[in-house]
Amino acid sequence: MESPIHDNKVFEDVVYTEEIIRGKEFHDCTFKKCDLSNSEFLNCKFIDCVFEGCNLSMMKLDGTTLNNVVFKHSKILGVNFSRCQDFLFTVQFESCILDYSSFMGKKMLKTKFIKSSLKEVSFSGTNLAGSVFDDTNLMDAVFSQTDLTGVNFTTAYNYIFDPELNSIKKAIFSTAGVAGLLSKYGIKIV
Repeated sequence: MESPIHDNKVFEDVVYTEEIIRGKEFHDCTFKKCDLSNSEFLNCKFIDCVFEGCNLSMMKLDGTTLNNVVFKHSKILGVNFSRCQDFLFTVQFESCILDYSSFMGKKMLKTKFIKSSLKEVSFSGTNLAGSVFDDTNLMDAVFSQTDLTGVNFTTAYNYIFDPELNSIKKAIFSTAGVAGLLSKYGIKIV
């Protein structure tokens, strides 16, 4: 990772735990089975990149651009994505553990969360319009002042949020999931 710009490279089994990386650019790169936990990627750019089977837990991404970045089968615990650049922020997650992470205030239209764990993730003030939570665990995830217009929660589970504090117009829920929208009323659904 010495060069400032990396194009079309594969990084495999790289261990950069607790390292500080500044101002690097990664275009069309793939990261496989890398351990970047507790690292800091400051003011970097990841464009059209894939992270597969990586450990990115507690990674710091202050000022970093994530444009069309896909995360698969990765552990991404406690990452504060709200510190990333807002411009062109587009990500997708498949079979990832994102517990305790934050997307607070991000614009994430049509984002896909597939077969992932999002326990205690913060989506406060986030625009998730048109996104999909497919077979995703949202236990204790925080939705407050969140735009959930047209979001598909059909196969998501363990979510609880107040429809009065979020925009849920045209959102899609399963019959079983509706209980998570009514929990604040303390009613029992049988």
